[in-house]
Amino acid sequence: MKKNRLGKSSITVSDICMGTMTFGNQADEKSSFRIMDMAYDAGVDFYDTAEMYPVPPDAKYAGETEEIVGRWMKTKDRESLIIASKVAGPSHVWITAPFRGGKTGLDRHHIVRAVEGSLRRLGTDYIDLYQTHWPDADYPLEETMMALDELVRSGKVRILGCSNESTWGLTKSLWASDIHGLARHDTIQNNFSLNNRRFEDELAQACRQENVSLLPYSPLGGGVLSGKYNDGAFPEGARFSMYQQSPKRQQAMMHRFVNKKTLESTRRYQAIAAELKMSLVTMAIAWSKQHDFVASTIVGATTPEQVPELLAAAEVTLSHEALKQIDAVSRDIPYPMG
Repeated sequence: MKKNRLGKSSITVSDICMGTMTFGNQADEKSSFRIMDMAYDAGVDFYDTAEMYPVPPDAKYAGETEEIVGRWMKTKDRESLIIASKVAGPSHVWITAPFRGGKTGLDRHHIVRAVEGSLRRLGTDYIDLYQTHWPDADYPLEETMMALDELVRSGKVRILGCSNESTWGLTKSLWASDIHGLARHDTIQNNFSLNNRRFEDELAQACRQENVSLLPYSPLGGGVLSGKYNDGAFPEGARFSMYQQSPKRQQAMMHRFVNKKTLESTRRYQAIAAELKMSLVTMAIAWSKQHDFVASTIVGATTPEQVPELLAAAEVTLSHEALKQIDAVSRDIPYPMG
């Protein structure tokens, strides 16, 4: 499996990363172990988790994902793994994190509490990549970066990243790190898929110029690009099927991912994949990892049976003609996720 460097750091990772956000609710521990074993055996050395996982967030199982990953890590050589986790952002933005009394934030107090909890649940004394899960635009970025820098200097964390961040937030944080001589973000983890190409508008150029690597999450558009929501279907147990009865914020997310435009673009992409004699799942992941600003594409599974189709993308390089066909769909249906 191809390896890429994370930003300006010394860390290189497989260009497919195994995400874990379903472990502990949609996937039980046995299935989670099997999924990670299959990825590891195929050459995946990069695993992404978060203190808030699994999703949707719920106090009754918050942190369970890290505990499952931690128990699995004990079956492997720790030095062979690159482990990423995240500290939750402030609960007053768009979601209430189910811990620390719902008063989460990105100040020193919360960052220290969060990393200590993650280290304990993972059963390790360091995290390779530590990321802010979402930003706090009202809190001084230099204060956040100073707190994160302490983690790097102490050896609890190797490198830093952000997630769900804007162009302004990324470049502002890099400026703060440069001005104050602090560790900088080497990665950004944002939503990026065939159905959501907004990253290419501005953030891609910021990443190129500042040598920051994108770690795309949801390369299957929240599962829509698997085809399981075709014709308006909502399969039992699927994420957006669960969100139908969730709070308004989750319902709004469901409608963003599953709508007439995303279903139509998915139908057209399926036709292209069929011409290429591969599944749309494989094509979508191959397309994601083929961008110059992408270091590793984060995939996820709820069952071991889904894994081979995901990992098949490691061996695929899409042709110039295939990329042109994909771009034509994006021009016909711009921004299907709004």
